[in-house]
Amino acid sequence: MRLLVTGGAGFIGSNYVRRRLANHPDDHVVVLDALTYAGVRENLAGLDDAIAFVHGDIGDLDLVARVLDEHRIEVVVNFAAESHNSLAVVDPGRFFRTNVLGTQALLEAARQVGVERFHHISTCEVYGDLPLDSDEAFIEDSPYRPRTPYNASKAGADHAVRAYHETYGLPVTITNCANNYGPYQFPEKVIPLFATRALDDEPLPLYASTQHRREWIHVDDHCAAVDVVLERGEVGGTYHVGTGDERSVEQIADAVLAALGKPASLKTIVPDRPGHDRRYLLDSGRIRRELGWAPAIDFEDGLAATVAWYAEHRDWWEPLRGRAPVAEATAWAGTPGAPGPGA
Repeated sequence: MRLLVTGGAGFIGSNYVRRRLANHPDDHVVVLDALTYAGVRENLAGLDDAIAFVHGDIGDLDLVARVLDEHRIEVVVNFAAESHNSLAVVDPGRFFRTNVLGTQALLEAARQVGVERFHHISTCEVYGDLPLDSDEAFIEDSPYRPRTPYNASKAGADHAVRAYHETYGLPVTITNCANNYGPYQFPEKVIPLFATRALDDEPLPLYASTQHRREWIHVDDHCAAVDVVLERGEVGGTYHVGTGDERSVEQIADAVLAALGKPASLKTIVPDRPGHDRRYLLDSGRIRRELGWAPAIDFEDGLAATVAWYAEHRDWWEPLRGRAPVAEATAWAGTPGAPGPGA
């Protein structure tokens, strides 16, 4: 297969590229990445002979169309996105430019060239949030009710993908996924943030709403689900990718501290960001029933392996610490503090 993977130097995208090449070594994989602050070229270290890398923006229609044509791309997998909720609070424009207008330009290039499949990576957050005291879960037909600029920009991208399918017949699929964790995740996100700070005996900043919950999935399970949808998914279909495993931010902090043998006294409280969602949970029954996918990595095992990875790869994350563009405790509260968790 000949694939274009956008955002392939980011966290999930680079894990997908590694997994795809391991399982399909004869694939021709082109990575397109703008290398923003969270795009790390070193995430693809060791793959120079296995991929073609293009430094560029998905919003550059002429560039994307040229890449699709020159490499005779059959499948586009779109991981490219601005994804940091807190940065979206202070700089929303960049999120709408990349996530909505960029996705539309990518769709238009795919339409012009005529790709066989356009797969779009979405998020549980497009549906808004759920009450903490309920057992509700989002289904594929749940209404979109985004509450933050990031969520709204991803919702707009989803609508654009479906519009190109309905209007132009572009063969698309969408996966909405839960919170990912694993190796190569930028240290602004909550699990690597907690792990890297705990390793240096620095305070772990917990939002004041410490019981807000997220559903967690290891990045390898997410990448496996994407390939299952590419292979057997219904064109025009949407599939939820989740585990059903919910954890509060305080439970995450406790688990990271326990894995590293660090004291609970490292936990500290920082102000909530505006529009902080309470809870996400996806009903992933469709992909399990129809396509036979199921997560393979237990959260406790996956978290332990992830924390160990950060302990062993200080040379990867230390240079990235200063690149995070927003310090959450100061961005809106106006008080000193450590960066907050970007989950």
